[in-house]
Amino acid sequence: MSSKTSSARFAGVLAGGLLVALTSGLATAQSNWSSESVAAETPQAAKARFIADKKLCADETSAEARLQCRRDAQSVYDKALAKLHAKGTASTKAAAVDCADCGRVTAVHVVEKQGDSNAVGLIAGGVAGAVLGHQVGGGFGKDLATVAGAAGGAYAGKKIQENMNSSQVWRVTVSYTNGGSAHFDFASNPGLKVGDPVKKSGNTVVRN
Repeated sequence: MSSKTSSARFAGVLAGGLLVALTSGLATAQSNWSSESVAAETPQAAKARFIADKKLCADETSAEARLQCRRDAQSVYDKALAKLHAKGTASTKAAAVDCADCGRVTAVHVVEKQGDSNAVGLIAGGVAGAVLGHQVGGGFGKDLATVAGAAGGAYAGKKIQENMNSSQVWRVTVSYTNGGSAHFDFASNPGLKVGDPVKKSGNTVVRN
């Protein structure tokens, strides 16, 4: 066998070995790019895999192979981000459905809440009005004045009692995730501000 033939065979074997190695490397990279492998839990993880894949692409022997490798890596990276976005959107919608009583604070105001009137105010006002009405006019007119005085006195007594029982309250307005809104009154500062996430609890709301 001539030396020329031996050299040709050696070159062929070497080229074949390099081809097998390159094919194996490309297959490994493509395996890393598969949708099963790139099931990134976070955008940061997907980005890290993308950078690693681009480094593998640099080992390709031709410019065309390197370009195609980068395109494949970019495509898989974009798909991973799209899956993450879809998963996040689905989770947000599911949370919104599961928490119909959840919402956010849209306003907080300190308001004057009128108190309740009671029988004492009505009776006291009515008696005072009747006495004053009885002293006006005479005969049938005196009777009418007494009735009118009693009615007016009762109303005045009611308003006085309400004003005496009035108090300041913190009124919190909440807009719910699924639509609608409601007001909740607190006897003391609840420590809530506009934008805070809250959840209905009984007849009030608490920070969520």
